[in-house]
Amino acid sequence: MDETDVVLHFDPRLRMFLPAGRRGGPQRAALDGTSTLGHLVESLGVPLPEVGPLTVNGVPVEPSHHPAPGDTVEVSAVPRPQPVPLEPGQTAPRFLLDVHLGTLARRMRLLGLDTAYHNDMDDPALVEQANAERRVLLTQDRGLLRRRRLWLGAYVRGSRPDDQLRDLLERFAPPLRPWSRCTACNGLLVEVDKADVEALLEAGTRRSYDVYGRCADCGQVYWRGAHGDHLARIVDAAQATVTAARTGV
Repeated sequence: MDETDVVLHFDPRLRMFLPAGRRGGPQRAALDGTSTLGHLVESLGVPLPEVGPLTVNGVPVEPSHHPAPGDTVEVSAVPRPQPVPLEPGQTAPRFLLDVHLGTLARRMRLLGLDTAYHNDMDDPALVEQANAERRVLLTQDRGLLRRRRLWLGAYVRGSRPDDQLRDLLERFAPPLRPWSRCTACNGLLVEVDKADVEALLEAGTRRSYDVYGRCADCGQVYWRGAHGDHLARIVDAAQATVTAARTGV
């Protein structure tokens, strides 16, 4: 090892962010005399929002620490479940998803999670909304997670919505309120009498269903239709995932 190098040991859960040819073991990095440990970690491809406790030669340090030649660094993954700072009166985390996670957004709303989503918002605007509304920004864009102004973000693992949702629930274990939000706009659902929405329903729906909800924001009407069993399975699996994440079972 060159005398100006440091050696970094990455948690296996973080190795996916390293270049493909550098995922097999400790990483050596040259010091330039000015870079912080956080900058060094990110220069190797690992976004800081994915990083948990850091130690240098066995001593806990902050990302702002300046490593010295010959140091050995342990880079942990963020702990799960990860606590999220809440505003006064807030009982659950709020989320904001980038343009590529539309299906995940709908599933999160099905579970009652306060989930903002736009299919036409650029990166600076996403960071601005996340900061202003104290929403956790969820993305698969590593560059977005490295933006210094972002207060809190998380990389979503998985390519399938089922896997993405499981990853999100295991990471944050948020309290769930299924069937309480509009999957189209994130508004809250309220129960309505059938007579109040009959004019909006197809004849077959009026004959088959008697219990309805409506979004207080956009007016979308909901009922337990033919797809209800599929959605119920998603809800049941999500509740089991959160319980397991909280109990470690």
